[in-house]
Amino acid sequence: MNIKQPDKSGEQAAISNKALQKKPAAHKQTKTLKPVIYQMLPRLFSNTCETCVPNGDITQNGCGKLNDITDRVLGEIKNLGITHVWYTGIIEHAHATDYSAFGIEPDNPMIVKGKAGSPYAIKDYYDIDPDVAVSVPERMKEFEALVERTHRAGLKVVMDFVPNHVARRYHSDVAPNGIEDFGQCDDVTKFFSPQNNFYYIPRQMFQPQFPQGDYNEFPAKASGNDCFNAFPTRNDWYETVKLNYGVDYGDGSRHFSPIPPTWFKMLHILRYWAAKGIDAFRCDMVFMVPLEFWEWAIPQVKATFPDLLFIAEIYDINLYRDFLFRGQFDYLYDKVNLYDSLRAVQCYNHSAATLTDCWQRIDGIGDRMLNFLENHDEQRFASAQYAGDSAKVLSSLVVSSMMSNAPFMIYAGQELGEKAEDAEGFSGHDGRTTIFDYWSIPTIRRWYNGGKADGGGLSNEEKGLRNIYRTVLRLLNSEDALYRGGFFDLMYVNFDNPRFSPHSHYAFLRHCGDTTLLIAANFSDKAAELDINIPQLAIDMFGIKEGKYMATELISKRRKNKILSATEPFHTGIAPWGAVVWKIKASGVGLQ
Repeated sequence: MNIKQPDKSGEQAAISNKALQKKPAAHKQTKTLKPVIYQMLPRLFSNTCETCVPNGDITQNGCGKLNDITDRVLGEIKNLGITHVWYTGIIEHAHATDYSAFGIEPDNPMIVKGKAGSPYAIKDYYDIDPDVAVSVPERMKEFEALVERTHRAGLKVVMDFVPNHVARRYHSDVAPNGIEDFGQCDDVTKFFSPQNNFYYIPRQMFQPQFPQGDYNEFPAKASGNDCFNAFPTRNDWYETVKLNYGVDYGDGSRHFSPIPPTWFKMLHILRYWAAKGIDAFRCDMVFMVPLEFWEWAIPQVKATFPDLLFIAEIYDINLYRDFLFRGQFDYLYDKVNLYDSLRAVQCYNHSAATLTDCWQRIDGIGDRMLNFLENHDEQRFASAQYAGDSAKVLSSLVVSSMMSNAPFMIYAGQELGEKAEDAEGFSGHDGRTTIFDYWSIPTIRRWYNGGKADGGGLSNEEKGLRNIYRTVLRLLNSEDALYRGGFFDLMYVNFDNPRFSPHSHYAFLRHCGDTTLLIAANFSDKAAELDINIPQLAIDMFGIKEGKYMATELISKRRKNKILSATEPFHTGIAPWGAVVWKIKASGVGLQ
């Protein structure tokens, strides 16, 4: 790999190469926590079935319930260092289970992915999915009780907002009075009308390129992944219908005045859930909806709910700033930048030096990224398709969570080394935990331990990994330097260092007040003894008092005398695939 070598002729050259990111943030009078998010699918999380059958229905494989997420469970999640819980798949969506006895229209299984269905094929924006309720008629009350329990545990609630598409058969049986269903008043003779909620393929029957059984749809509606024909494939989002926000995809024209009816309907849905105590929305595939909608809607919601957070799922780095500043999102996914780069370093022997490019590409907005190593769309870190071994996670975990003041997210089971080895049904053996099938997650099941949430069934390795996650995640909001501190990339002064490999090692400083953290990661299967150069520029920028200190390595808790100086390298050992977080406090014992 061709690595860009900065000009090391002087400190001014280092600045021009953007080797340092920013000065420490101004100290605030009140502490603003760094969001640390725990994503879970309640349907899977508390399911204790040990004999799941591929493609099994709910009676065969069981299903987790909202009521299973008890005070005890939430307390243990908070104890990990978590601040927010993202409950995925709780809004009613299409599935193969028949709830017609409760007044819910059944879905045709031929247009449902898996028996449990996709959580993103929304069938009723105003309702809770009956699968996750103990008592179906009381499903909304069970959800409201979960929100209350979550808040009582000191945690905040994140839920999905799915703006781009709905299930092929959308119908709300609980919508407030005066709210029309999507498509109810559409002119189905037109491909596009600004007044329509859907796009239509006039005079054509819906005919996917696979058997759809007895399902009939005429005229066909465009599918959610911008498939504007009547013949989607199995690789299309055929189970969904794209919503119309006033963009004519036939000629590219945009019709936002008067405001399209879809905008008003979606604004009402956002306000509906916000009024139930939701603390944040994770907004699905935001770039498939016009930026102008977000620019219009988010300020209106925040006028009533000013503390509500909006998190954007987005996969185009060139759109980041538009959605943050014009769209007014609080945070957005950094999948195509830091996630992809860390995976390349971890798995494909890319140089660790490329991680410098990650923060440089988003300089000025890095604190507004949501970083992660796993989520429901991505392969499990410990899977054979990714790293293959959960013991290799520490280097990636530390860099992803500590490189900036940005939020961090983990996916339920990640902290236990879940490998996703099952072929659950619609989801095959792909290194992902299914979102389409009724299933049980082995590691979570052993941790849940029949509701005790005590990890009683975990192996020693799984317990050890969870302890590592707990140590790292709890540091994120206990160390000022990690949630509001300054950042300084040390790579440019270590490219030619014989005691440091820029291909295998990555090092940076975090600083706040009188505390400096030196953080180094080893992306190699070989232990390393490093001598890390620290430039005078960093010393001056942070006002670091050079000298000998009694330092603490925050992950292992070991203490050692360390020299922090621009004239003498900082020495540290690092285990294979390991990381160190050395804390040096100017007022600490041992200053010489």
